[in-house]
Amino acid sequence: MMIRRQGEWLSAKVGEELVMMSVDKGDYVGLSEVGARIWELIDTPQELETLCSKLQEEFDVSNEICHADVEAFLKDLVKHGAISVDPPSVS
Repeated sequence: MMIRRQGEWLSAKVGEELVMMSVDKGDYVGLSEVGARIWELIDTPQELETLCSKLQEEFDVSNEICHADVEAFLKDLVKHGAISVDPPSVS
């Protein structure tokens, strides 16, 4: 699955967290250090596998936990309209 940012979001670092606001809707989202890193990584569209690989290099997390946590986080960002997730292409 391909993950890409969507909409216009303003962001600011506050300590280890990132606070984001949707220019279009006025929604606010606060991201933890890991969430902020995911947001940075998806500045260019990323496949879920690539994203989890990069996160596992930087954080002490197993593949299974990384996938489960990232998928839950991405669902939340989809609800806020911050990202779109394209289904995997069928070959």
